[in-house]
This record gives sequence, C-alpha cells and structure tokens, in this order.
Amino acid sequence: MKTIYTCILAFIFLCAGCAYNDSVTAGDENVYAVVMKATGNPYNELTAEGFRKEIEKAGATCIVEYPESTSAESQIRLIQELVRREVDAIAIAANDMNALEASLQEALAAGIKVSTLDSNTNEKSRMIFVNQISAREAGESLVEAVYDISEGAGQWAILSATSQASNQNQWIDEMKRILEDEKYKDLMLVDIVYGDDEEEASAKKTRLLMESYPDLKVICVPTIVGLQTAAKVIRDEFPQSTTKVTGFGLPSHMEPYIGDDDQSICPYMYLWDPRDVGRLSAYVSMALVEGSIKGNKDETFVAGNMGTFIVTDCPDGGTEVIVGKPLRFDKNNIEQWRDIF
Repeated sequence: MKTIYTCILAFIFLCAGCAYNDSVTAGDENVYAVVMKATGNPYNELTAEGFRKEIEKAGATCIVEYPESTSAESQIRLIQELVRREVDAIAIAANDMNALEASLQEALAAGIKVSTLDSNTNEKSRMIFVNQISAREAGESLVEAVYDISEGAGQWAILSATSQASNQNQWIDEMKRILEDEKYKDLMLVDIVYGDDEEEASAKKTRLLMESYPDLKVICVPTIVGLQTAAKVIRDEFPQSTTKVTGFGLPSHMEPYIGDDDQSICPYMYLWDPRDVGRLSAYVSMALVEGSIKGNKDETFVAGNMGTFIVTDCPDGGTEVIVGKPLRFDKNNIEQWRDIF
C-alpha cells in the first residue's frame, strides 16, 4: 500500500511539474543571481524582493545570496560559487569598490553578465551600475537637510555605513564639494564615523559623537540601519539632548521619530523605494543576457511598468542607469508610507 501511495504522489508531482513548465516563458532556462551586502538588513531584503519578483515574473530562475558579513571576502566566496554554478547573470551590491575585481572579472570572462546595484564596484568589475540616485542629488538632499535643521550654523557629523561603501563615499564626497559654497560657511562638519551598517557598531559610534561633541546639532546618516539606531540612542540615552538626525531611512523604521516639534528627533528624511532598485536591476540583468543592451552609453531599454531608461555615463568612467529622485518623508506623509516599506 505504501508503494502504491508513493507512486501516486510521484505521478502528481510529475504532472504538476509539467504544468508549471508549460506555463513559463522561453527564458525559464536563464538563471539570475543577486548578491546583497549582508543578511538581516531590511533594505537589502526589500531590494532583493523587488529583483526576485521581476525575474520570476519573466519565468526565469532567481538566486538571492546574502554574505555572512559585510566584508568583501564573504561576497567573493559567493561570487566564486555562482561562477561554478554557471549562472547567466550576477547583480551585486558591493561591500568594497575594488576588492571584488578579480572575482567579478572571472565571472565576466566566463560569459556571465555582471552588473552592480545600490553600491558600486570600480568600472573594470561590471558592465553597468544600477544607481538608486545620482551622487549629486544625494549630496544636495543631505546637505540641504542639515542646513535647514541646524538653521544654517553649528556643528554636525556624519554616521556612515562601512568605510569601503562606494555609494556612501560618493555621497559624502559630493556633500564636501557642496559645502564649499559660501552659503554653508557656518556649518562645521566635525567628524565622519562608520557604523558598518550594524546596530551595535552604529550605536557605539552614535554615543561617541554625542559624548565628544555636546553642541552637536545634527547627525546626518545616509544608511537606514544607522539612522534608526542613532535616533533610538538619542531618544533612550540622551533624552535632554537637542541633537537631531536626518538622512536616508525606511518609513516603517522612522515613523516614531519623525515630527516638527522639539521632542521629535528626526524632522524629516529621504529615501527611494528599495524594491524599485531591485526591480530595475532585474530588468538590467535580463536586458544584458538577452543582448538588448551591452552597458554602453545612450542605450535604452524598457523596464516593464517602470518605463524606459537610458544608460548614462557614471562618474567613475563606466556607465550607470538611475532609478530616480529621492522621496521626502516628514510628519505630513510618514503615516501613509510606514506600512509600505
């Protein structure tokens, strides 16, 4: 009886598999991988979710990989494994701009289409970068927020992710260039610290800033883990402080801290929908595999209902495609966004 039952189950699964194969498109043999920065990061998870949904909607196979840590070495091991598995494309949010070069060039030499998303490599290591926002727009948004919240004068600091994160380093470089304008002469950038995109490290660096600079007006945090952590540390451990935070954060994380009263730690912040970064990256990977783009300047492609995108020059000498402008989240709209992401 057990043998008959097992045969029936096997037949059912076989039929189900046949029905599934009939329903997918011709692209079902393609395998697309996305490698994120670290596990346990909600931003990474939302980005990967956007990537996976578009790949699977196209009838292809998606592999989502998270490294054990935010080190380049952890990502290198994943890249090497994906090369051995002979995937068709790798999209990676790089933990280090240069350290991944050898492994990614190995992937390119094997015919794998390599792109980056969210955080870039050097131009030799990829075909195209899917950038959530231009470095200039990121820098302008952050500096203007600091200027506004500090009323144009006083000490402020930056709490970034890792010291090797290319996107954050580019944003910070742009901020420094913008600060050279006479308009910002009374703003004093007193320190730049790195919380490694981890809660414990970000909390430690926030305490260090608060203790080292008692007159600090603003901590600018261009990373979602750091922004939420900094706000929580100030609220819980420095309740008498008037220091505010701003930067890039998730509405679902920051809703308790946002407002325009004295008790609110974050007057407003910015972000883009991380799912859109993943979605656009998926379309870029598929276009590269299909051959409709090669990562050259002025190429165009359609990314589903996201619209038509143009490949442009990237400041590092390679090319990029930009998702869009940042969204501002404040007391007027935070409630409507907090349940979205």
